[in-house]
Amino acid sequence: MATTITITGAGGQIGYALLFRIAAGDMLGAGESVRLRLLEIPQGLKGAEGAALELQDGAFPLLEHVEVTDDPAVAFEGANHALLVGARPRGPGMERGDLLAANAGIFGPQGAAIAAHAASDVRVTVVGNPANTNALIAASSADGLPAERFTALTRLDENRARAQLAQTLDVPVAGIRRVPIWGNHSATQFPDVSHATVDGRPAADALAARVGDTTAWQEQTFIPRVAKRGAEIIEVRGSSSVASAASAAIDHVRDWVHGTDDWTSAGVVSHGEYGVPEGLICSFPVQSIDGGWRIVEGLELDAWARARVDASVAELIEERDAVRALGLL
Repeated sequence: MATTITITGAGGQIGYALLFRIAAGDMLGAGESVRLRLLEIPQGLKGAEGAALELQDGAFPLLEHVEVTDDPAVAFEGANHALLVGARPRGPGMERGDLLAANAGIFGPQGAAIAAHAASDVRVTVVGNPANTNALIAASSADGLPAERFTALTRLDENRARAQLAQTLDVPVAGIRRVPIWGNHSATQFPDVSHATVDGRPAADALAARVGDTTAWQEQTFIPRVAKRGAEIIEVRGSSSVASAASAAIDHVRDWVHGTDDWTSAGVVSHGEYGVPEGLICSFPVQSIDGGWRIVEGLELDAWARARVDASVAELIEERDAVRALGLL
């Protein structure tokens, strides 16, 4: 039986970049047939319908069916995976509270529709920003579904961090592991190299030999470059990250389904790990075991790293409280 995958904002650029790779089997594997449901707002339907025509012309052997709709009840019916890509971007003069309220009006109803119509095994990946808090809103609106089914995408940040570390050390990125993202998918995020390995060996000595003072390098070069990479791409390319965001979403879901052999990063619900308040959707180092994300516990954080994590978690708390103050949680 084919796996049903719902993609919101499917007529947008990230949605478009996702569709063909999913249809080709990059996300779930070459043996898994898929059915795609493309959800769009009415003014975005033409873009999604055009993508559906291209999917048909691609004659993908794994693609059984494509449906385009603006009705969440139809889009999420029987969904095994939901990739929530469409979100309200921050416009000129828009305050953060306005942005959170606008996105609550999107992700709250979507969470409710997922709870009402999706398959009992549904897994939800929130891509649209602010991803962590949007995931929290969706999870809070999904009565009867465990919060563990809702995740926020921070794999793009991890992929960026691994790539920057590989470039600094002049090694292939495939050999770089254990560079988790802590906290929020925002400028406060903490990409952590303290546990990084290169081909299975600790990276600390090699990194110190390259950059000297590793703390200064992290503060002045590495962390700002990772956190602001999206803005850098907009400046250079003239538009936001698309293919890399889609690729990270595929990485995230593939690992969620098929498991990991080492750490990765995901925004998942906290149960108090590392002092993060229970219920927040926070990025942690995680492993996927038996189809579920598990936070890697027991890692040491020195005072400098702890302060970085705490600052990002404080931002998540502020976002949660702002949404609560609006009566949306």
